[in-house]
Amino acid sequence: MTSFPNSPRLLKGALVGLDPANPLASIIVFQYNPETVTRTLTPQTAGGQGEGDPPRLAGPPQETIRFDAVFDATDQLEQGKAPATVMGLHPQLAALEMMIYPKTARVIANEVLLQAGMIEVIPPEAPLTVLVWGALRVVPVRVTSFSITEEMFDPNLNPIHAKVSLEVRVLNYRDLGLASPGGAIFMTHQALKEVMATSNTISGAVSLSATVGG
Repeated sequence: MTSFPNSPRLLKGALVGLDPANPLASIIVFQYNPETVTRTLTPQTAGGQGEGDPPRLAGPPQETIRFDAVFDATDQLEQGKAPATVMGLHPQLAALEMMIYPKTARVIANEVLLQAGMIEVIPPEAPLTVLVWGALRVVPVRVTSFSITEEMFDPNLNPIHAKVSLEVRVLNYRDLGLASPGGAIFMTHQALKEVMATSNTISGAVSLSATVGG
């Protein structure tokens, strides 16, 4: 196989769970970057119902992101690498699933409080999940759903090839609070969008000027 030492380094997308109570929070780096990412943006407007009442932006749009991620343990199995040889893809899939599971210790602690007569136990707060898709798209998200299709298994019925269809909703400063860590991450993302939009406007104005003047 011909190698290309000057080829650009391929960045991998990832989902990162940030949990102050758990320094070893989930980090799922996509083994293969999804080939397609579908983004749906729904504007949040107010006003504009009557004559002379212009529509106003009530906040950032609600954004939903959908993509498929493929995981495969074949290479690790051929090289005899653990944990694939013992558990297949279970660790990667478990890391994804634990983003929507409450921690075992918290569940047990809440049950102890209930048995001790605590009238109300507040459900545990979900860890902040961040989608990292290159340097220009780092956004806090909530996993709204995902389906796992396990397609191949080893002799111990451990999955060794799987496709995960993920849907996440981007969380903005209205969801998280402007002063929160997640709100700061979103505002950085929005500021980057504004910079990129400005650069596009300048480029478009130059092209239009050349077209009109030519």
